Amino acid sequence: MNIGDVASATGLPAKTIRYYEDIDLVRPARSENGYRHFSDRDLHKLAFLGRARSLGFTIEECRTLMSLYDDRGRASADVKEIAEEHLGRVERKIAELQSLQSTLKLLVTSCHGNDRPECPILDDLAGAGIKAVV
Repeated sequence: MNIGDVASATGLPAKTIRYYEDIDLVRPARSENGYRHFSDRDLHKLAFLGRARSLGFTIEECRTLMSLYDDRGRASADVKEIAEEHLGRVERKIAELQSLQSTLKLLVTSCHGNDRPECPILDDLAGAGIKAVV
């Protein structure tokens, strides 16, 4: 398969596939004229990478997960540890976003949104991050 076929089959842009090749996540064969030839195994790896990246795993985590996937002697505990660490980061990010949402809701509801110049949103932004100098 050529890169266009693989891109269609995996839903990954050709640019992403080339990047994954550049960082040695996949190593398609090359024909004499230099064209890439992707095997079914390459296709499977790229689909794996696409799914892992869609779940937010980093490139290095993907590299480790692919290595574990290829290692039939692996311990599932090693895979679970990576997923648990990632889940923890996702949960912390969600908590941060919920806090952000709460603050923004409070600011939006405190602003009358009328023709008057007073605006609690701008007041809050103007005072944010300023610490009193003693």
